[in-house]
Amino acid sequence: MVVIRLARGGAKKRPFYNVVVAESKRARDGRFIERIGFYNPKAAEGQEAFRVEAQRLEYWQSKGAQLSETTARLVKQFRAKPVAA
Repeated sequence: MVVIRLARGGAKKRPFYNVVVAESKRARDGRFIERIGFYNPKAAEGQEAFRVEAQRLEYWQSKGAQLSETTARLVKQFRAKPVAA
């Protein structure tokens, strides 16, 4: 099964996550099919904390990919907020 989830990166105590499309059997930080965004929980105010390519997200969901619980929560949370221009 294909899943859309977070892959951790960044230094110790400074997490940075890539939103990736991966086979569910692969390791969390292992091989993935495509990177479609990022999440930076430590982003300073005024910096972008979450970005996901909506077209690629919809494409993979149409192909049967499932969102992980955390990724689904982040997508819902950040889509509700208007983008500050």
